[in-house]
Amino acid sequence: MRVLVLCTHNSARSQMAEGWLRRWARELELDLEVHSAGTEKTRVKPEAVQVMAEVGVDLSGHASKTLDEVPDPWNFGLVLTVCDAAKEACPAYPARTQKRHVSFPDPSGKPLEEWRRVRDALGRMTRYLAEALKEGRIPSDEELSRAAGLKDGPLGPPPAPGSP
Repeated sequence: MRVLVLCTHNSARSQMAEGWLRRWARELELDLEVHSAGTEKTRVKPEAVQVMAEVGVDLSGHASKTLDEVPDPWNFGLVLTVCDAAKEACPAYPARTQKRHVSFPDPSGKPLEEWRRVRDALGRMTRYLAEALKEGRIPSDEELSRAAGLKDGPLGPPPAPGSP
């Protein structure tokens, strides 16, 4: 399956989700092709690279890209938007493409602890998604939101030490 993660700038949240999904796909031996893109092009934020490196996910070679720069941009089984602006700007996809949306807060301009909380919430959500895909199903927006810990406020309770 091909998965596309969309956000406004493809500089933080979508990049972290892409990194996590690739990690989970390797660990679960899941045949998953993952891409991320933004509705506007910018650069990958160094904070995203830093906090993902802390959990062993290397984003140092990632670059911000728009949908036009993604290979075969209209052929995805799942398009996941991770911010409200991207959901609103998301182009129409063929009926066969499943669309899901979970809104994560933008950690830009915030302390590294906020970046870690967003990273960990994305990690929980993408792990749940990868496990569901391995079972042959695509979870609902609500399931993904609960998995991320977003049901208890902006990011839910802080994650347990050492867990995504």
